Amino acid sequence: MKYQMITETGQLASYCQQASGKSYIAVDTEFVRTRTLYPQLGLIQLYDGEQLALVDPLAVDDLSALVQLLTDERVIKVLHSCSEDLETFWTAMKVVPTPLFDTQFAAGLLNMGPSLGYAKLVEQRLGISLDKGESRTDWLARPLSEQQLDYAANDVFHLYALYPQLANEIEALGRTQWVFDEMQQLAEKKRRELPDDYVYLTIKNNWQIKGKALLVLKELAKWRIQKARSKNLALNFVFKEQYLLELAKRQPMQRNALFAISGMPPQDVRRHGDELLAIMNACMDVPPEHFPPKIERLVDFSAYKKVSQALRQLCEEVSQGLNIPVELLGSKKQINQLLKWLWFSLDEGKLADLKPDLICGWRQPLLQEGIQRILGKD
Repeated sequence: MKYQMITETGQLASYCQQASGKSYIAVDTEFVRTRTLYPQLGLIQLYDGEQLALVDPLAVDDLSALVQLLTDERVIKVLHSCSEDLETFWTAMKVVPTPLFDTQFAAGLLNMGPSLGYAKLVEQRLGISLDKGESRTDWLARPLSEQQLDYAANDVFHLYALYPQLANEIEALGRTQWVFDEMQQLAEKKRRELPDDYVYLTIKNNWQIKGKALLVLKELAKWRIQKARSKNLALNFVFKEQYLLELAKRQPMQRNALFAISGMPPQDVRRHGDELLAIMNACMDVPPEHFPPKIERLVDFSAYKKVSQALRQLCEEVSQGLNIPVELLGSKKQINQLLKWLWFSLDEGKLADLKPDLICGWRQPLLQEGIQRILGKD
């Protein structure tokens, strides 16, 4: 595999200028995310059909030329299963590639399965078996081995070859804009974050508590996300979620009581005990009118079962007519997303200023009439 290793700003600028004249480029990233809140970018792979480049983001001082290329509307960026790549680009460079063509989503629109893996797609379409032996390697270590670099280069080399096939078939079905719409919606999700005051809505089993206990959970969850950001630590490496809920239920006021909670690691108490106690003590003086509202659950709505089943049937009927997997059009998660957005007083989507998937982008004209009929509203 022939590739150019880019370790200097001038090399990157020269490559990006050349690639900006192409109609499309293949893009991939390698990153590490074991204990961190955010993915740590280790390598960027680019192939414009003429030159394959491996960009070392740890060595290149200025990535602005790449940012310009990734946002150049004249050049389609081709990725596969790009959700984590988008998060990595956004974290590292505050950029999301656009316009973006995802080959996994395109394969789904061609009824090849809702989440076809890259290796399987390459095997089916190009008849090539890929070695995935380096997929769990440490991409932050230097120097990278020849095997690592070959593995990384292969990803964009074959991705570039896949694009014309898939793009032509998608275009023949009149679904090209669907791909771009889906990726634009995904990019918006990567740009948005739930406000810190509402992170407690994501805590598992939060519905089990209310009143002052829910206020404690809200403040503890806010503390944890802020601590995680400041240290770039995965949330459960800051403090395990289950113990946030346990603290909210028990509301211990003394350090010894923290040590008495079954299973809570003593080192967590020693490290964070004073902060946790201070947060819980502060909640004791808050009047009830400032407690968070009771957590809503879809199963508590009498119409939920009937409406969700009707929406599922609608999605199945439309997807059959389109010959695509129903999971691609409207999964259970996406149906629930819509109903929460419509029914909940506190909805994560609204708080992040995001509309549900089923009523925006390419799905909206396909499902709008049926959704209005089922919900009985405009």
